[in-house]
Amino acid sequence: MSTVTPPIPLVDLQAQYRSLQESMDAAIHQVVVDGDFILGKAVGRFEADFAHYLGVRHALGCASGTDALHLAFRALGVGPGDEVIMPAMTFVATALGISLAGATPVLADVDPTTGLMDPEQTERAVTGRTRALCPVHLYGQMTPMEPWLALARRHGLFIVEDAAQAHGATDALGRHAGSVGDIGAFSFYPGKNLGAYGDGGCVTTNDPGLADKIRLLRNWGSIKKYHHEEMGLNSRLDTIQAAVLGVKLPFLDSWNQSRRLHAWKYDQALAAIPGIRPLTTIHGSVHHLYVVRSQKREEHCRRLNTAGIGAGIHYPFAIHELAAYRHLAPPGAFPHAENLARQCLSLPIYAELPEEVFDRCRQALAASSAG
Repeated sequence: MSTVTPPIPLVDLQAQYRSLQESMDAAIHQVVVDGDFILGKAVGRFEADFAHYLGVRHALGCASGTDALHLAFRALGVGPGDEVIMPAMTFVATALGISLAGATPVLADVDPTTGLMDPEQTERAVTGRTRALCPVHLYGQMTPMEPWLALARRHGLFIVEDAAQAHGATDALGRHAGSVGDIGAFSFYPGKNLGAYGDGGCVTTNDPGLADKIRLLRNWGSIKKYHHEEMGLNSRLDTIQAAVLGVKLPFLDSWNQSRRLHAWKYDQALAAIPGIRPLTTIHGSVHHLYVVRSQKREEHCRRLNTAGIGAGIHYPFAIHELAAYRHLAPPGAFPHAENLARQCLSLPIYAELPEEVFDRCRQALAASSAG
């Protein structure tokens, strides 16, 4: 009698829901009963709780992580004629947030061991038109902020932290991602460490003036109904999504601790497999993704998928290799970012990850490496 091996997805949102079902259903139901679907009570509660969690004065919900970046640059007055330096290896939303504000993304190469933006490469990219830096806390690693703070001081620049993958990540000083720069930008896409049940985002800041500006811009440029002071956006965090996030937030630290344990177990399981190199991860990482590098990435990915393991690729192209941004730089301009795009492979990771995954991944990758 054969035994069917259950598949292991890249992320299992159903497992998380099952653990929270009663409180989650009640929270969503309450929003429906109250009928305050736009900027309702749950939005204000979540904004206050998330700000307290991060140690910032203001957290302002919006419609997506892309909008959070767009709003951040708009609030800072970054726009046409300005340049913003960002990593060449990240999700396209980082570049889009800059472009939507009217500014020009300028790319810098990444550290090959972590995938995080390289401060030395970044400083070489500074020009007289540079207005801001946008370091990305990629894969859940909070990039050390001191080099960015020093660089910003030297050149009079703003810092917008792209913390879309780093909910709960901390640096060596215990500061949370999204709390150190002028503004932090978060995504609550469902697969994030803190994810909604749809799109959602948040802008964080300690500056009350910036908070007021974001509050204005996210709501059609209006604070008082029908009085539109600027050309803003329709970018509010839905009340239902805020209620979902409010139920999840108290569990974020324990979920992140589980991810750290899973990452350590992966490190042990894969250490002896030739050709597989886990990315070096910064202390305090929340392991939004567990990424390894492989010269045989496609073969390894096929073997894992055939074995019922939902491996993925984050991300298969550097920013300047995307059709929308090929004008930024020629091929070969950012070799570390390009090499990472060719070699990166993401293994399943989420708080409820079954124990069997480590041995199954080890066996599949070892067989692929030997083949």
